[in-house]
Amino acid sequence: MATSFEKYQKRRLISSYFSVVISISLVLFLLGLLGLFVINSNQLSRYFKEQIPLSIYLKDNANEVEINQLKQSLEMAEYTKSATYLSKEEAAEQHIETIGENYLEFLGYNPLQNSIDVELLAEFVSATQLKTIADELRAKDFVAEVEYDEVLVELFDKNIKVISFWILVFSGLMLVIAVLLINSSIRLSVYAKRFTIKTMQMVGATKSFIRRPFIWKGAKLGLLGSVVAVAGVATVLYFLDKAWPQLDLLGNKVMLGALFGFIILMGVVITLISTFFATRRFLNLRTDELYY
Repeated sequence: MATSFEKYQKRRLISSYFSVVISISLVLFLLGLLGLFVINSNQLSRYFKEQIPLSIYLKDNANEVEINQLKQSLEMAEYTKSATYLSKEEAAEQHIETIGENYLEFLGYNPLQNSIDVELLAEFVSATQLKTIADELRAKDFVAEVEYDEVLVELFDKNIKVISFWILVFSGLMLVIAVLLINSSIRLSVYAKRFTIKTMQMVGATKSFIRRPFIWKGAKLGLLGSVVAVAGVATVLYFLDKAWPQLDLLGNKVMLGALFGFIILMGVVITLISTFFATRRFLNLRTDELYY
């Protein structure tokens, strides 16, 4: 009978430890994903900004020398990522392929213009800078028009700071939630052994002696949970980078290493502190208070 009871107690203990590890790993995994987003938010912002093209439409009387000079000057400009020349014939072919119908047969002529599409560096994608660049290009005699998505650029300018602020607020909130949830899991784990704590105290064991194995066990559980969380975040990061290699999510290795180190440190430190205060609480309870 005693053997059966001991096995039951052992299963309960293992189940309790497993629950603590799962709780810690899930909370830290979510915190890690948020940290991953924060680290790469600037990279994401750069990527989407650099998808906004600047299209320069040229007049029909623009000669080849002028077009080549403009293209070369654009390629050398500090704000340019790339510059691509598109003739009116190539543009017409792309439109026909897109709509699936040769509209040139109905019109009898090609209404499109020769153009140069410029991909800008993210640092120069702002309403003020783009207006300055566009005005400089419009001043050239052979340039018919310069176009870009002004509304989208203005939205970026207005919302990027607001979004960054709320990301930081949400990160702080998630950190607080992580601390509370891990603390709650550790307290429940220690609560399950409150009678053992009181028994050891009654036979003369000191508080530090009783507390030591609990703190050591809590540190190991925290380390295990944080390692599982890091493995989960690393797996998600790998598949995201594989799906969108253009974002270069693995590029900032120093920050990623710091994030993984922070996750592990959080797991260990929070469990150590939570275990210390949880065991102290039960050490200070009277025997009759253990039943409530």
